[in-house]
Amino acid sequence: MTTTAPKAPGSIANENWLARLALRFTALTEKWLPDALGFVLVGTFLIFAFGLVSGEKLLGVPANPAATSGFGLIDAWGQGFWSLITFTLQMAMIIISGYAVAVSPPVGRLIARLAALPRTPRGAIAFTAAVAMLTAYANWAFSLIFTAILAKEVARRVPGVDYRALGAMAFLGLGTVWAQGLSGSAALQVASAASSPPPVQKVIAEGRGSGLIPLTDTIFMWQGIVATAIIFVIAVGMAWFLAPTPERAKTAEQLGIDLGPRLDEQRHDSRRTRPGEWIEYSPVFAILLFAFGAWYLARRFANAAGNPLNALDLNTINLILILLALILHWRPANLARAVKEGAPAASGVLLQFPLYGGIFGMIAYTGLHKTIADWLVSVSNDFFYPAVIAIYSCGLGVFVPSGGSKWVIEAPYVLGAANQLHVNQGWMVVVYDLGEASANLLQPFWMLPTLAILGLKARDIMGYTFAMFLALFPAVLLLVTVFARTLPFP
Repeated sequence: MTTTAPKAPGSIANENWLARLALRFTALTEKWLPDALGFVLVGTFLIFAFGLVSGEKLLGVPANPAATSGFGLIDAWGQGFWSLITFTLQMAMIIISGYAVAVSPPVGRLIARLAALPRTPRGAIAFTAAVAMLTAYANWAFSLIFTAILAKEVARRVPGVDYRALGAMAFLGLGTVWAQGLSGSAALQVASAASSPPPVQKVIAEGRGSGLIPLTDTIFMWQGIVATAIIFVIAVGMAWFLAPTPERAKTAEQLGIDLGPRLDEQRHDSRRTRPGEWIEYSPVFAILLFAFGAWYLARRFANAAGNPLNALDLNTINLILILLALILHWRPANLARAVKEGAPAASGVLLQFPLYGGIFGMIAYTGLHKTIADWLVSVSNDFFYPAVIAIYSCGLGVFVPSGGSKWVIEAPYVLGAANQLHVNQGWMVVVYDLGEASANLLQPFWMLPTLAILGLKARDIMGYTFAMFLALFPAVLLLVTVFARTLPFP
């Protein structure tokens, strides 16, 4: 008679099958996946090769200097390289100012209290996932920073928690619900005449008579809210089961990452040493500037066309974060110190976003985006069209992860085909957003702020995000197909 040897306590076989799947994916990504910079370098030449195979010309510049199409691949790459420069600075400021808010004494105490709630490694990972999605629904930019710092604090307090899984769950809001929330770029664009380009408004008007789609017909329709809630529940459940046992976990210490002191134990010297430092160490100017900015913001929201949410663009978000950081740190010198500490976290954005801009250029300034869209429409019908566009949005989002900019390029084709196939336009905005969010689980563009704060590499967490994608994206495809049948056209 043969007997089976007992499994070692640290064996992967002791995990549930979802945790085993995540650990195997993580082992593969740690070994084979390049870091975020390598990802964008490989992506550049994949899109270049795809463009050549699709018949795009290598070189060429249109006669009209203002043209946004008709470029050859090389010239389109150069044209697009700096196309995201404003967005790059906005994102860098979001990272730095968001960090400053999160490490301010009041918010730091809030994070410390939240981090004390989970008691077990599995609970810590599921809790971090839930907070990431809830905060991303309110605002994706704040979520990236707030949840990353929360995950770091949780790692200090919960022994045996897998730091890689915590990092993946801290990012989860950007891979699930952010685009269905209050900062979803596509929904905000089509709801505002100032944000939606005339060609997009024309296509919308062909299907519904008006050139705008209100938020009540996109993110606030009951189908969209229910779909978002279902994705939230699935994601939290997956986070619970993906968590490895302490025997298989890799803590921050095992990864060689110094977490530093706990937030509630950090102390900063706020004493001035000479009379000339009075301005920096006095709260007077912090209070005055905060009041000045709050007055402006109140006027901006009050004067927003149609809906106060239309005023909530990235510049407004950054101003809100800077003002909050100023008043929460109370003394300007403390804010300056926090900004200095947060600045290194923006280094990956400053280097890699222009490279993504080059990829964007090769797709947007040539005929490549239309080739892809036309092919997808040609193989679809009214029943499968939502699922096809979700796949399309996800696939393209892997290479051009800039939802707002990409939506402007694709909206005429996506909504025009919806008109032809008699599919509800507002629902197609929801579909596009869900696909766009899912892509973030497969590429590291939006992970950079989270990774920088946590001290991780993309390959450390992408095994977990890929496992999450395998569960969530099929659910997205099912939901967008089923709910589309409940909506009228237009």
